[in-house]
Amino acid sequence: MPKGINWRLILIVAFLLISVISLAPTFVPELPSWWTNSAFIPHNKIRLGLDLQGGSHLLMEVDTQKAIEGTLDLIASDLEDSLNSANIRYRSIARVGSDKIQLSLYDAGSAGKVQDIVKKKYPDMDILPVTNDGGMVNLQIQMNKNVIADRQDKAVSQALETIRNRVDQFGVSEPVIAREGLNHIVIQLPGIKDPKRAIDLIGKTARLEFRLVDDSVNPTSATIPEDEEVIQEKRVDPETGATSEIPIVVKKRALITGDMLTDAQVRIDSQFNRPYISIEFNSVGSRLFEQVTGQNVGKRFAIVLDGVSYSSPVIKERISGGSAQITGDFSEKEASDIALALRSGSLPAPVHIIQNVTVGPSLGEDSIHKGLMAGLIGVILVVVFMLIYYKGAGLVANYGMALNIIYLMGAMALFGFTLTLPGIAAIVLLVGMSVDANVLIFERIREELRLGKTPKAAVDSGYDKAFLTIMDAHVTTLITAIVLFQFGTGPVKGFAVSLSLGVIINLFTSLVATKVVFDFVLRKFNIKRLSI
Repeated sequence: MPKGINWRLILIVAFLLISVISLAPTFVPELPSWWTNSAFIPHNKIRLGLDLQGGSHLLMEVDTQKAIEGTLDLIASDLEDSLNSANIRYRSIARVGSDKIQLSLYDAGSAGKVQDIVKKKYPDMDILPVTNDGGMVNLQIQMNKNVIADRQDKAVSQALETIRNRVDQFGVSEPVIAREGLNHIVIQLPGIKDPKRAIDLIGKTARLEFRLVDDSVNPTSATIPEDEEVIQEKRVDPETGATSEIPIVVKKRALITGDMLTDAQVRIDSQFNRPYISIEFNSVGSRLFEQVTGQNVGKRFAIVLDGVSYSSPVIKERISGGSAQITGDFSEKEASDIALALRSGSLPAPVHIIQNVTVGPSLGEDSIHKGLMAGLIGVILVVVFMLIYYKGAGLVANYGMALNIIYLMGAMALFGFTLTLPGIAAIVLLVGMSVDANVLIFERIREELRLGKTPKAAVDSGYDKAFLTIMDAHVTTLITAIVLFQFGTGPVKGFAVSLSLGVIINLFTSLVATKVVFDFVLRKFNIKRLSI
């Protein structure tokens, strides 16, 4: 065999062998244990998308207004610390409305100093005119529209990343998580086994707050101070294990939030054999936790998760070291989910599921059947056409097309790409592209034969002249596929993956694999007339 054919044949056989090995787990029901336990042999099946294997499709809306309110609460907390450090007396600092913070001061002389602090720390906030109310000096600062729009945009982006972290830790393969519009997020979870648990986990705000309890106010009282609110606290009877909810009054403003956590793990209480969540703060959180507990010895400190208090122990002494515990009536599964949500970060704002579609596996089987049927019919029609129109050379084109499909499916399995229904459509399209490349080559060969060239010279010249045309067409298609993958979501990405892989593979099969067959036959059998 000529030397030029050797290296090309080795590549063809090597790629074919890798593809067959990669596809074996998909098509062989039971593989030997030495295969499945090997770290070097592929043993994963082709991953199927949501439209093929079923799963959950969610459309979630981010409550961006809550993100604005949360930001204002943090600013209010920071201003309180700043005024305390500057020894400026004040009555209260609290959020009012949806975009303002009001500072109630005892004297007008302090207003100028407060304005200077606000201008320095928050130059983007608008300072409204000072007003007097019953001897109190009220100063309001307002978040302007540009800052609000920026914060809302960042809230959706942060929610997207937080949800992605949670889904990754939940173990869903090839999920689709993408932003849609101003405040919507699309989530697709193919093949998920426990959709309800996943949905509960994804939608959990997981906002952890430490708030002071005000025991001087009766929770059932009609008058609750403006800066306080009533929430429910879960309590467990140590003897019967019965769970109840008790109303308690807490400060609206959180002294510490879960944004300062570095870790959250489930532990088992050795005394009561119940799970609890051990949390660790970062350096800022550790310092603040020590400072807050030191200033509030003797008071109750509610540990609030998503608006519900799980415990409110009395602060007996300053707590240092940056560690704390969240106790409550948890099952191990509940504690694990809460810890997972805390580790992946709290959502910057609540999210609401506005669409929840569960796709059953029966629909996936039906989609696979119809998709494969369409692909098979397309392939058969192309095969018949090439045999009728190009005769013997049509066999070579069909061989190249078959290699194309095997290589493509093998690459999908090997690299763990997800096959979707649009992906199957892309494969059918690539069948046409494969044949199209061969048509270009065959027509050039026909032209060379009409000029009186020998079969060997006509084949070489035909491939050379068609090379640039084929390369240009494939490169432009590849660029399109890359753009689709970069900016598309869900089904569009599935189409782009199959298309981009297929384009690269088709270049090899049409320009190298089919040429090997022509070269081998022409040299081996000394062909005088091509069947083309």
